[in-house]
Amino acid sequence: MTTNPPPAFAQAPTRPNWSAVFAVAFCVACLITVEFLPVSLLTPMAQDLGISEGLAGQSVTVTAFVAMFASLFITTAIRTTDRRYVVIIFSILLTLSCLLVSFANSFALLLVGRAFLGLALGGFWAMSASLTMRLVPARSVPKALSVIFGAVSIALVIAAPLGSFLGGIIGWRHVFNGAAVMGVLCIFWVWRALPSMPGEAAHQQQNMLGLLKRPGVLAGMIAIFMSFAGQFAFFTYIRPIFMTLANFSVDGLTLVLLSFGIASFIGTSLSAMVMRYSVQAALACAPLVLAISALVLALWGQDKIVASAIAVIWGLSFALVPVGWSTWITRTLADQAEKAGSIQVAVIQLANTCGAAVGGYALDNLGLLSPLVLSGILMLLTAMLVTFKVRVK
Repeated sequence: MTTNPPPAFAQAPTRPNWSAVFAVAFCVACLITVEFLPVSLLTPMAQDLGISEGLAGQSVTVTAFVAMFASLFITTAIRTTDRRYVVIIFSILLTLSCLLVSFANSFALLLVGRAFLGLALGGFWAMSASLTMRLVPARSVPKALSVIFGAVSIALVIAAPLGSFLGGIIGWRHVFNGAAVMGVLCIFWVWRALPSMPGEAAHQQQNMLGLLKRPGVLAGMIAIFMSFAGQFAFFTYIRPIFMTLANFSVDGLTLVLLSFGIASFIGTSLSAMVMRYSVQAALACAPLVLAISALVLALWGQDKIVASAIAVIWGLSFALVPVGWSTWITRTLADQAEKAGSIQVAVIQLANTCGAAVGGYALDNLGLLSPLVLSGILMLLTAMLVTFKVRVK
C-alpha cells in the first residue's frame, strides 16, 4: 500500500514514536468497540427502556449521523488547535458517552450519549491518518498504519461477542460502565504518550468536494455508500434475525458473533494478498458474495449450521470492503488521499446512518427478513456499479 508524505504543516519525526502510535491504536479500538456494543445488546436495551428493537437500533444511527458531520467539519473547527489536546478531548467524549448511556433512563438521553460518541468517532477518524504520519518517519508509516487497522480488526472481533457475553452476566448498563473505564485509560495514555502537534495553517484548507468531479470518483463513493449501508441494514439487527430465524440462544449467538469477528480478522489479514491480485475484482466480488449469502440466509437460515456458515462467510467477505476502498483511494486519488479519506469517512457514516435507520424501519414494519433482503439488494447493486463504472489504477 502506498502512503502519502506527511502534511506540509508537520515535520516528520526522525524516530518513530511507537508509544504514541499504540495509544492512538488503543483509542481506535475503544471507539470501534463502543460503537458496535448496541448490536449485541439491542434486545435487553430495548426491553429495559421500553422501546422496540428497531427503535433501539437508532442508537447506532445517531452515532453514525453525528460522526458523518464531525468528519467533515471537525478539522475546520480545530484548525490551529494542538492535535494532542484534540485527541484528549475525543477520549473524554468517549468516556462521557459511555456514562450517559449507562445511566440513561429514557431513549432521548441514550441518543445524547451516543451523539457524544459520534463526535469523537467522526473527528478522530477524520484526522487519524495525518496523526499517524506525524508520529513516525515516512519509512515507518505503513507499519504504523497496520497497527492502527489491526486495532480496528481486534475491536471488531471482540466488540459484539464480548458485549453479548458480558451483557448476559452483568447487564448491558455495566457493560457500558466497563467501556467508560477504557475511555479513562485512553485519556491518560494519550496525555502521556502524544507529543505536541500544532494545528493546520489556514492557507492549507482546501475544497474536498472538487474531487468528486474526477472520472469514476463519484461512482466509487456511491459504491462505498451502498456497500456500508447494506452491511449496517443487516448487521445492526443480526441479533433479532438470528435468534428468531434460527432460534439461537444468547450463548449460541455469542459464538456466532465471535465466529463472525474471527472471520473478519482473518479476512483483513489476507486482504493485502487479495489486493495485490486485483483491487477491482475484490471490490466487485466481495459484495457479490454477500448478496448471494443474504439470499441463502433468507431461504435456508432456519438451519443453525447454514446460519453459522453464512456469518463466517460474511465476516470474511466484508473484511475486504474497507481495505479495498482504502487501497482504491491510495491508487486513484494518491495526490489528494487525505481529503479523499475525509469524504470517504463522511460517506461511510452516512451509509451507516441510512442502513441502520431503514433496516430498523423495515424490521418493525415489513418483517424479520426485510433488513436482510435490503442488504442483499444493495450489495448486488454495489457489485454491478464497481464492475461497470469504478476505475482503479
